[in-house]
Amino acid sequence: MELKRVVVTGLGAITPLGNTIPEFWNSIINGKSGASLITRFDTTQFKTKFACQIKDFDPNQHFDRKEARKMDIYAQLSMVAAKEAIEHSGLDLEAIDKNEVGVIFSAGIGGITTFEQEVAYYYQNQENGPKFNPFFIPKMISDIAAGLISIQYGFRGPNYSTASACASSTHALIDAFNYIRLGKANVIVCGGAESAITPGGVGGFNALTAISTRNDSPETASRPFSKSRDGFVMGEGAGCLIFEEMEHALARGANILCEVVGGGMSADAYHLTATHPDGLGATLVMNRALKDAGMTPQDIDYINVHGTATPVGDVSEAKAIKEVFGDHAYKLNISSTKSMTGHLLGAAGAVEGIVAVLSVVNDIVPPTINHEDGDNDPDIDYNLNFTFNKAQKRTVNAALSNTFGFGGHNASVIVKKFAK
Repeated sequence: MELKRVVVTGLGAITPLGNTIPEFWNSIINGKSGASLITRFDTTQFKTKFACQIKDFDPNQHFDRKEARKMDIYAQLSMVAAKEAIEHSGLDLEAIDKNEVGVIFSAGIGGITTFEQEVAYYYQNQENGPKFNPFFIPKMISDIAAGLISIQYGFRGPNYSTASACASSTHALIDAFNYIRLGKANVIVCGGAESAITPGGVGGFNALTAISTRNDSPETASRPFSKSRDGFVMGEGAGCLIFEEMEHALARGANILCEVVGGGMSADAYHLTATHPDGLGATLVMNRALKDAGMTPQDIDYINVHGTATPVGDVSEAKAIKEVFGDHAYKLNISSTKSMTGHLLGAAGAVEGIVAVLSVVNDIVPPTINHEDGDNDPDIDYNLNFTFNKAQKRTVNAALSNTFGFGGHNASVIVKKFAK
């Protein structure tokens, strides 16, 4: 069968760098850090006291107070990002066939805030017997954001969540891409959300020694590809993209932002939390994405890397890029926007997918911030262009976005300029 073409027609985001797409993109291209001291709970006894938190978010400005209480914050963020993306797409909700509109929306963890609050309340009040909020389970489960978006808009197409740790929302994008090109839906609202800046979230990642403890300078703590990196910075947020079958988009006169052309998936089959030191899974996933897109390495202009600022991960990803792209690796731009947003966990792939789309639309590559002269790791080749500290204008015909998750889950997606 002939595969259908898939385009992007809408974007929505709420992030530590802005609560709308324009705010987010302006912060990204200007190299702004979203990190600050945690205000959500008392961090006195914690090794890490900072994160990239959402700012100025009041759920009561977006939801009826009663409805807001039924949703964990990660689900609230999902709904806000989806609303912006749907409005941005210009979809006529009265005219489209809602049976042919799906929602694939992910979370790596889901409603951890709700889980912690409910369990803590139980242990503090055991003498009164088990008393739980009747919405405890639906608030907590990681698939509920997809369900809520579907219910809100009446979308009756494919509806589910993907869960693959930090690769979750890139898997959601790839699934959406595949369903549409196979003719299973006309439109899919896809993306991911996460809000795990909680005592359990921060304490758990501290126990793994996975996150930075640079408490004296939160805004410079995320240092991908620098020798002094000491782990990722926790972030939270949501990203949403509207994927649409090309002819469907053209028929309604949609503003097409770019085309989705390939997706790759692989496993490291190596370690519970660490990437393969030689980047074997990363090499495989990028090669698969290129093959799926029918592209050569020379067709890629920009890679939004996973780039978490962990000691092993950054080295292995840089090795994989050199393996896949050969001499062309030195001609493309690379950047880790986690240096600004922090690591959004299950939302990372969607938000970084949005960055890839906007880089293609605007012909600009965002920077990797916080790199200082002399802070070079001998295991990293600095002849690669990591786009340190300042955005770079260049033609971006095609961009690739990588996300890798605990468990060895790898996913890559490719977008390019649209042409009929």
